[in-house]
Amino acid sequence: MGGAVPNSSDSAVVRRKVVLATHNPHKVEEFGAIVAATRPDLDVIGYDGPEPVEDGVTFSENALIKARAAALHTGLPAMADDSGICVDVLGGAPGVFSAYWAGHAKDAAANLALLLDQLSDIADPHRSAQFVSTIALVIPGASPIEHVVEGVWPGRLALEAAGGGGFGYDPIFIPDGQDATAERTVGDWSAEEKNAASHRARAFVALGPLLASL
Repeated sequence: MGGAVPNSSDSAVVRRKVVLATHNPHKVEEFGAIVAATRPDLDVIGYDGPEPVEDGVTFSENALIKARAAALHTGLPAMADDSGICVDVLGGAPGVFSAYWAGHAKDAAANLALLLDQLSDIADPHRSAQFVSTIALVIPGASPIEHVVEGVWPGRLALEAAGGGGFGYDPIFIPDGQDATAERTVGDWSAEEKNAASHRARAFVALGPLLASL
């Protein structure tokens, strides 16, 4: 007679951890918010291991390098985002060099200032650009599973920085699709607005179903 009596905790959501291969707290926060919108059972945690050498020449290659290293170091499923801003008149640069555009110090303010200076003589119609995010997911095991998805956020570059929010190149990026009379750089967007429309959010639309394997 005596079967176990279920308790309320039996139906509780089982939480899983997925590591984001970055030491950038802004990215961890942004990814956590994006993931929570569709997978509230997943906790995105930051990576505390050594940084691999990102010697890939594409966003996909670098994302996989980072995700593989994080999965190997932690034993957890790992995501890695390699992203940047691609300016049409510069042939797609800074691209994979976005974080290092002004040197290996990864100085975001210097990167932004240098890009604005390089485009100082370029008129508004020719300042088209896009943020690109490539997300790699690596699930460790005897035969690791790897996925790569991409999101593109089109827009153009402002003539000068505006807004006190965001990070990186956000203060000079004006996304397409806004009312022309009320256009704002991403530096003026709320975190909720950005997380719903950004290149990472767009990549995550493709990644979301793949997380079901977790």
